[in-house]
Amino acid sequence: MAVTLSVQEFLRFANVAYAVLPHPANASVPDISLGGMPRRLWAKAISCFGDGEPIQAVVQADREVDLGRLAFLGGMTEVRLASDAELRWLYSDCERGAMPPLGPLCRQRVFVDRALAFTQEIAFNGGTHRDAIVMRYEDFAAIAHPMVGFIARY
Repeated sequence: MAVTLSVQEFLRFANVAYAVLPHPANASVPDISLGGMPRRLWAKAISCFGDGEPIQAVVQADREVDLGRLAFLGGMTEVRLASDAELRWLYSDCERGAMPPLGPLCRQRVFVDRALAFTQEIAFNGGTHRDAIVMRYEDFAAIAHPMVGFIARY
């Protein structure tokens, strides 16, 4: 399965340059130096609900999100992880755990850990576990409109 149609259309409409990087479906975070991309450039999207609204936290693939820091950054009183049922509803065309950090695609605010905001490139799942999107971080920021801060556990 390739990058999902909704992701392809979103990126086409945004008119940004990107590449699709195929990778093994069973690659784990320690193996993510695929295609010459260093692990620190690989991002994962964590779906949460902040004060009842769906949001995305984006951290380096080998990090975890700190929900307290995320709440503080977003000025929210309560943040929780999305349930499996909510994930199926929010990302119906994505494989479980492979949603892209493209919040505006699903009308969600995006919060990015500061460590990713200072990279030249970013790589993330394109809706499947077999294909990733690689683009300049500057282009990602232009289409995702993230709020940047310290949200990862180190």
